[in-house]
Amino acid sequence: MTDKFQPIGVFDSGYGGLTILKEFIQDMPHYDFVYLGDNARAPYGSRSFEVVYEYTLQAVQKLFEMGCPLVVLACNTASAKALRTIQQNDLPGLFPDRRVLGVIRPAVESIGDYTRNGHIGILGTVGTVLSNSYPIEFEKWAGGKVVKTTQEACPIWVPLVENNELDSPGTEYFVAKNIRNLMNADPEIDSIILGCTHYPLLMPVIKKFVPEGVEILEQGKVVSFKLMEYLQRHPEMDQRCSKSGIVKYYSTENIDVFEKNATTFIGRAIKGEKIVLK
Repeated sequence: MTDKFQPIGVFDSGYGGLTILKEFIQDMPHYDFVYLGDNARAPYGSRSFEVVYEYTLQAVQKLFEMGCPLVVLACNTASAKALRTIQQNDLPGLFPDRRVLGVIRPAVESIGDYTRNGHIGILGTVGTVLSNSYPIEFEKWAGGKVVKTTQEACPIWVPLVENNELDSPGTEYFVAKNIRNLMNADPEIDSIILGCTHYPLLMPVIKKFVPEGVEILEQGKVVSFKLMEYLQRHPEMDQRCSKSGIVKYYSTENIDVFEKNATTFIGRAIKGEKIVLK
């Protein structure tokens, strides 16, 4: 184990990635983590592929500068619009000894534990849905098995969460509407992926409107499990990750605002530090 501070980096455009980090801390309490939220430029969901890639690469480079050998994009939009380009174009030439992982593939690889008939629903941001990243990954994962994916964009859900409207009548209206649209598009859906890291905070409302018997996959638990699996498969990377149980938080937003809002997502008060990305 290294004696240098070489944390696992966790990046999100906003606050939702804290729901992923929360699972990491619970499952891997000895590891060091650095969370970076680009809250000042959030949300990424409606931005172009080029802008999301540019912003995400800036964040990844900043986390590498902080000593992170491994970065997890705890953001579906960044995973959908930037991960592949960073992995294929940037890492080999610029950072050959570093790794960047996302949240889409772990969810896809885990869905077999949830679905019985291969009819899978995806609830996500506009950006994630338009990228078609989930259907593309499912096509690879299925290996000839019949899998039907149906997507529903939920543009209002993130603003509702970030404005702490978790149980208002308006929230119930939009959650019910989007789930109804999804189920009407394919009534045989037997499992739903929450394709945005904000959505677990809406789980009590989501459960009200998801039909009985339909399984719901939350990304935090499966991404954490897959990260532990990854480190077991790559002991050379695991050895590089420092293990002192230290967690640091950074945001591009006013730090008082970030600390206040972050509490909702991670479930406790935190201390953060402002950072500039460029």
